[in-house]
Amino acid sequence: MKRTGFKFFREVLSAKPCRNSITRPLSSFRVPTLNKNLIPTYCFNNDVVRNYSDGTPVDTPVDENITPEEPEKTVLVEKIEGMHIMTIGINRPDKRNCVNTETAELLKMAFHEFEVDDDMYCAVLHGLGGNFSAGYDLEELSELEDDLANKIAEILMDQGPMGPTKMQINKPIIAAVNGYCVAGGLELAIMCDLRIVEENSKLGFLNRRFGVPLIDGGTVRLPEMIGLSRAMDLILTGRLLEPKEALEWGLASRVVSTGTAFGQAVNLAKEIVKFPQECLRADRESALHATFSAKNMEEAMSFESENSAQVLTTEAISGAKKFMAGLGRSGKFNVNKVKEKENWQVEFEEMKLNKEKDP
Repeated sequence: MKRTGFKFFREVLSAKPCRNSITRPLSSFRVPTLNKNLIPTYCFNNDVVRNYSDGTPVDTPVDENITPEEPEKTVLVEKIEGMHIMTIGINRPDKRNCVNTETAELLKMAFHEFEVDDDMYCAVLHGLGGNFSAGYDLEELSELEDDLANKIAEILMDQGPMGPTKMQINKPIIAAVNGYCVAGGLELAIMCDLRIVEENSKLGFLNRRFGVPLIDGGTVRLPEMIGLSRAMDLILTGRLLEPKEALEWGLASRVVSTGTAFGQAVNLAKEIVKFPQECLRADRESALHATFSAKNMEEAMSFESENSAQVLTTEAISGAKKFMAGLGRSGKFNVNKVKEKENWQVEFEEMKLNKEKDP
């Protein structure tokens, strides 16, 4: 490396200006007018080097057709049309998917789109970049002193800070939990019907340390889900809960290997969308009503009967006919009629039978 640098330095010192004209006597030489934009040309091993810069910045032509890149959306929605599944991803990885006002509004819009789309049967909520969600963006909250009254009014009258937590959604939602799922992020997860949790996830109400209250249904849903005593353990201490303990408590539906929560959640959604949807939604609604709305057992039982009556005249009758035809017996889940065999398949089976009879 040193020898190469020395050789180049020696060539620079010995370089002579290139001349394309005949040599003249010194007395007839006249100094040309200098062009400050053109430094003399030098020859290095027959290579010509020119420098057209005098140190001043050169304006580079700008292509007016090039449009600046739009910032990536903080919520990514994908519809898997053939499977009737919608995936909703929180996309703020640099903030551990903390939710600000913009993200909350986009989440609310995404779930509204899921609710009104008749072709979507199940949703999977997940976080991108290694974390589910670390809750509400405290940086934005710290800057709300001037607009605090409007924010409180929005929380009380319209929606929770996390977006969709106060919506009434009539279809199943699965949360694919990875990394940090804390504070408002945990409230988003318990808003869902099922939670697929990776074995390295961290769950808890870390907002306890900063005096930020639970406003997205955490104090309402969690006691009904895991019992008041265990809910108080999490709410009052703010401690982190390991996935194994969350599974034992009933907070996690399933615990899976690291990096597989999203795939496992989609696979579970595939199983759910195969079932008759009218019946599935009726039973889901009855369970939620009995848990949160019914005043007593009698009212809950009455709601269940009335809510299921319409399904008896539609999906239940066709399902009973399938059972009598032999489908789904012995606990089998494939209750759909097998497609009739084509002519070549029938002929091929007949050939196999004939061959077995006459070897």
